[in-house]
This record gives sequence, C-alpha cells and structure tokens, in this order.
Amino acid sequence: MNALGLVEVPSVTAAIDCLDIMCKTASVEFVTWERKLGGRLVTVIVTGSVDAVTSAVEATAQAVKKPVARAVIARPHEETQRLVGLSASRLKK
Repeated sequence: MNALGLVEVPSVTAAIDCLDIMCKTASVEFVTWERKLGGRLVTVIVTGSVDAVTSAVEATAQAVKKPVARAVIARPHEETQRLVGLSASRLKK
C-alpha cells in the first residue's frame, strides 16, 4: 500500500460520484467506505501510488457535492493499514 486517499462527503450519492471520479482520473483502487450519521457523512477510501491517489483526491473538487474533508496519507503506518483493513473486511462478508 503506497498511499491512502480519503474523501468525506455529505451523502451516499456524493460518495459514489466521488469514487467514480477518482477511479476515472487515476489508477486507484477502492478499498472501503464508512457511513456515519445515518449516511449523512460518507468516507470513501482508495489506494494506489502517491501521485495517483493525490490526483484522484484533488479531482473530487469537481464532484456534485464538494467534499467535507480530503486527505492523502503516503506510506501509511502499519496500524493505519490495519484499521483500514478491518473496515474493508466488513465488505467481504
């Protein structure tokens, strides 16, 4: 895992739009998503090279709804990777 990209948006629809933009903009892979406040805040997490993740996260500025928060984590710590992996494991069930 070279980098993680996190984008938090105010609805599930906006999250899907952001994910689509990120995947079309750069060579990133969807990892997982988290819904909070009944789906009113959704965080989408992608992975890829640092350059690809940065480009993908920056491209979400053109989304239907503007992101509430965005972050790129280069070379995430193993504990950060573990936390994201726990979230992603819920999708496999």
